[in-house]
Amino acid sequence: MTIPAPWLTRLSQETLPLRKPFIIARGTRLAAEVISLELHNGAHRGRGECQPFARFGENFHSVTAQITALATAPIDRSAINALPPGAARNALDCALWDMQAKDASTPVWQLAGLPKPAPVTTALTISLDTPDAMFRAAQSASSRPMLKVKLGGVGDLDRLAAVHRAAPLAKLIVDANESWTLDDYLTLAPQFAQLGVAMIEQPLPVASQSALRGQPRPVPLCADESCVDRTSLPSLLGLYDLINIKLDKCGGLTEALALRDAARAHGFGIMLGCMISTSLAIAPAVLVAQGAEFVDLDGPLWLRADREDGLRYDAAQVHPATTQLWG
Repeated sequence: MTIPAPWLTRLSQETLPLRKPFIIARGTRLAAEVISLELHNGAHRGRGECQPFARFGENFHSVTAQITALATAPIDRSAINALPPGAARNALDCALWDMQAKDASTPVWQLAGLPKPAPVTTALTISLDTPDAMFRAAQSASSRPMLKVKLGGVGDLDRLAAVHRAAPLAKLIVDANESWTLDDYLTLAPQFAQLGVAMIEQPLPVASQSALRGQPRPVPLCADESCVDRTSLPSLLGLYDLINIKLDKCGGLTEALALRDAARAHGFGIMLGCMISTSLAIAPAVLVAQGAEFVDLDGPLWLRADREDGLRYDAAQVHPATTQLWG
């Protein structure tokens, strides 16, 4: 499908306040800054949302510049896929899928040749804080089947032990966000295994990750910042057991599905992750999350207010989107 210009009807930045501060090893956030767009083909409109990934050098201006640079010419999926992996490509790709579904009166999962999606169990994130604060946060979420614990280096064993005490029945996955050294990993990983941790996400900085080769693996390791798109996979072999797919990293639903299939072919397990964002950004990720070993799609739960017709979350799961929202 090729859409003649002008096809961009809306491009805006939205500041979405959070229910409480979200803290990781790289800093604290009080609001989510997302970019939303709408495109049209004269008959139907498609919506997409993205969040610039500061870790990869993106910001509002760089992402909107990529989008507006395409807006004066006809657009199709080949033009979108010519963009580098990242937020701009994600928003455009997901908006195009949404519009194609409306054109065909057929849901995206069918257009993409996927099975009908079912609800998936998602982790709830416990953000980085003192052990006491993390104990209280985990205690309030102790009925959840899976918690994702943000860590940051010194004091991490005390933090994790506090979460484990507060929610002893929850499956725990941890995310160091590149904050550990190899010595940290060698010290903490065996102790985390004794606490029942099911997975450790991105323990070392990308530049240092080769140090993991040949080291003991008491807990499965997942690549996040190390894994952008399919081109990342060869460098991750022998270092990680799983990869974390985020649509804002890889550049949309099209690449996310291809990355999932390629990762499976390389023997990697799959995790689906997200930024703090609205249900509009999470809806496409739910399609990719089908069958994943780990799902972390709790972004909208951190917002004070989600979009109209947002995704339905219950005590354990996130449900597929209605067509009123996307797809």
